Amino acid sequence: MEEAHSVSSPRRVLSFSKRKKQKPGFQDTDSRSSSPFRASEVHGPKPSEVYGFVGSISTVVATVIFLIWAYVPDKLLESIGIHYYPSRYWVLAMPTYLMVTLMLALAFYIGLNFIATPPPTSLNTLFDEYSREPGEFDAGMEEGEDRPIDPISDIDITRINDLMFNSSDAK
Repeated sequence: MEEAHSVSSPRRVLSFSKRKKQKPGFQDTDSRSSSPFRASEVHGPKPSEVYGFVGSISTVVATVIFLIWAYVPDKLLESIGIHYYPSRYWVLAMPTYLMVTLMLALAFYIGLNFIATPPPTSLNTLFDEYSREPGEFDAGMEEGEDRPIDPISDIDITRINDLMFNSSDAK
């Protein structure tokens, strides 16, 4: 009889390599299902993706129905069996009303922003409850020592005016 460790053919080598890959122990019949996906590994689409897909399909269907209603003659619609549909007046009125409503909403939004903005002469344009004055460093620090980074603060308006509007020759 042949020894258990002797290998005499390539076919036998392959059978040994297959045996090494198998995991010993009990395997449940459900774990060896024919499907490559398991319930814990399958992830569905995000709700925003589903809503976007349904919204895009609905938009296309509504546009096709609108265009059929707008361009197909009344007699053809009645021969198909569609007897009730809105007046052709709404073919032009609906898009017009929609565009006017959007323009008025935009104008209203811009107007609200103008009302909420303080006038240019108000000090609220320079200072508010979140304004921070620049902090002073410890006076005990010597000139040669490394200084920490300045904390975040607002720059004074007079310093900005000096930097922007005063000529560099005067300094």
